[in-house]
Amino acid sequence: MGKGRLQRIVKRLVLVVSVAVLLAVVGWYSTAAGQDTGDLDTGATRGELGALVNSFSGTGGVPWMCALDSPAATRPFGLVRLAPDTTSIPADRRGSNRTGYYYGDNNTIGFSHTRLVGAWHQEGGHFRVFPTVESRAAEARKKGRVTPFSHREETAFPGYYAVRLPEEGVLAELTATPHVGVHRYTFTKDETPHILLDVTSQLGNARAEDGKVRILPGTREIEGSARTFGSVARRYGGLDIFFVARASQPFAGYGTWTGAEFSPGAESAAGNAVGVDLSFAKGQPKQTVELRLAVSCVSLANARLNLDAETAGRSFDELVKEGRDAWEERLSRIRIRGGTQRHRRIFYTALYHAFNMPTVFNDVNGEYRGFDKAIHKAEGFEYYTDFSLWDTFRTVHPLYNLIARKEQRDMMVSLVEMAKVGGALPRWPAGCGYTNSMLGTPADMTIAEAYLKGVRDFDVEAAYGFMRQTALEGPPAGSGFAGREGLESYLALGYCASETMSEAVASTLEYAWADHAISLLARELGHEADADTFADHAGYYRNLWDPARQYFLPRDSQGRFMEEFQPLLLTYADRERKYTDDYVEGSALQWRWAVPYDAPGLVSLFKSPEYFADELDAFFKGSNAKIGEGNPGPYYWHGNQPDIHAAYLFNSAGRPDLTQKWVRWILDSKYEDNYVGLDGNDDGGTLSSWFVLSALGFYPVAGTPRYELGAPLFEKAEVRMGDKVLTIVAENHAAENIYAHKTWINDRLLDRTWFTHDEIANGGTLRFEMSAKPLVR
Repeated sequence: MGKGRLQRIVKRLVLVVSVAVLLAVVGWYSTAAGQDTGDLDTGATRGELGALVNSFSGTGGVPWMCALDSPAATRPFGLVRLAPDTTSIPADRRGSNRTGYYYGDNNTIGFSHTRLVGAWHQEGGHFRVFPTVESRAAEARKKGRVTPFSHREETAFPGYYAVRLPEEGVLAELTATPHVGVHRYTFTKDETPHILLDVTSQLGNARAEDGKVRILPGTREIEGSARTFGSVARRYGGLDIFFVARASQPFAGYGTWTGAEFSPGAESAAGNAVGVDLSFAKGQPKQTVELRLAVSCVSLANARLNLDAETAGRSFDELVKEGRDAWEERLSRIRIRGGTQRHRRIFYTALYHAFNMPTVFNDVNGEYRGFDKAIHKAEGFEYYTDFSLWDTFRTVHPLYNLIARKEQRDMMVSLVEMAKVGGALPRWPAGCGYTNSMLGTPADMTIAEAYLKGVRDFDVEAAYGFMRQTALEGPPAGSGFAGREGLESYLALGYCASETMSEAVASTLEYAWADHAISLLARELGHEADADTFADHAGYYRNLWDPARQYFLPRDSQGRFMEEFQPLLLTYADRERKYTDDYVEGSALQWRWAVPYDAPGLVSLFKSPEYFADELDAFFKGSNAKIGEGNPGPYYWHGNQPDIHAAYLFNSAGRPDLTQKWVRWILDSKYEDNYVGLDGNDDGGTLSSWFVLSALGFYPVAGTPRYELGAPLFEKAEVRMGDKVLTIVAENHAAENIYAHKTWINDRLLDRTWFTHDEIANGGTLRFEMSAKPLVR
């Protein structure tokens, strides 16, 4: 075959594959766009505020821009997040939404119990359950079992999910407690019901091995375990997870499978692909079978303890009500009045997403598996894991400092306990180990801010000691934490030298932000010399500022700035990393604004405050106006963590009117009440919390006690901060009145565009005078 002909064939193959991929994407979109969320009536009732939550928001859109949220039945911070795992017809693709459920899909492969929420990591999918009937059971036992569904026959609200599976003749209803997934299957075909349970299931292309299962017919139970290697668990050697499931009826028949081999009547199995098939006596049509499956990351005994403690003596409907009430309590921590129905729905959907992660990891007896893989006991606190800290330190934890202070305290205790076992505060802890995902040391900002805002009763001196060591020496030998890459040059030169590492600019800016937070905490604790040292380090961002080009640029150990520079090039588009190796998830233009903790200092680097405001205004004007676009562009991208604070920087340039203008633009254009929902990955509730905070009229400067003022979206909001209430009032509230001319705290007129937490710590009233015209000072 000639070389020319071969090249033509290759080009045609590439074209065919490209078209196939395009058609698959079009298929996802057409499926999603053609099917609005249904209102399947199952008799389950929503709560007052839960009725405003769109559980399907953030589950669809362009796959790589999907918010990665889930309609899972779950409790606030629950370990169990019980949801369908889906696949699409065009390409049989799994994991388009890495939480398992993608709105553009039209098939389900069953209902699994665990997943992260809003995070790019594909983790979970444990113990997938597939209801079917006798005539389809043999085929369904094979790998790849799948059944279609329609969004028109689907419904969900906080704590509950339901869907009709027509080919199986099953109505599937799901609810959950913190550790237990509760299934109710109503079989409508005149056939023997079956429930298949895949012990070694995982999401997407992740893997599980060493599965073990045992059927206990006398107690209607199944128990088992697997060792799982999701995209984060594999980073620390895998996670052992155990389950005990109990059915509402005796088994009429049962068997196990190992790989492709099915063994009728077998009561146990072991291997890397194992599961069970349970059948139940055929009754009249509309026969109901319930299955309650409890999980534990400690032991089978604890899984059974979780099962009994959280579900014994309560019916399915009672458990739905318990879950609904738990969510109503969380959602009622902020009450809003006024505004549009669309904005109210987006607000409570965002608040709901803010309470999905982190995850309560201890069992009902307090036991949990620590970073040393040993069993520990949480006494006087709940032990949390799955902290997407590089994202959530910016908005989620500041929100908790307002409305979830008890939970935030327990989270701070948990982070310190991780460090006591593992040697350092984590950056993105999940399950029982360090994942070292992303960069920087965001636990520094998270813990410092919590303490500065009065969240106490944790070992803050120990926390400070870990911060100090990592920042000045690095983690101790043997720690699983990667620490601060480039620390030696950062300390010696005042910046990370570009020839010694990747991500040098981003790392320098992140380290300086963390050091600012450490300096504030050190001063609060009375460590004055350390406070001065870290305050000095907090200014290291200036060392990467090129005054000629007015950007933060890579700099080598000889002090030379990068010569070749393309500020509009995204890291995703620079495949050779020639121009963007020193940035992370964005363009140099997006990282130009990454000093929110010292906004006046950042403004001073520019030619003038007016020039700063003009450049920042152009940054927003160049932004892609659509939501969730496949190519977000190099300008303001709301789905990009390093720049999500940028609209509030206008305040420090004397243009609060532009802060108010662009914040309202983001609230209006970058959030939707549909399956797309958000402008990128929610990252553990980060984008959702941004909406909640900005809609209230202010925004936290993470790692500090300071808030920047914006303008409220609603006529009135009541924020319950423990036993204190902060009331936010927008005078002259109207859709066109987006500008705040005056602001009062407890009837004291503010002469600045910010306030501190101390000023609202005891509650009171934050009052805005709204207008349709900007006030330019």
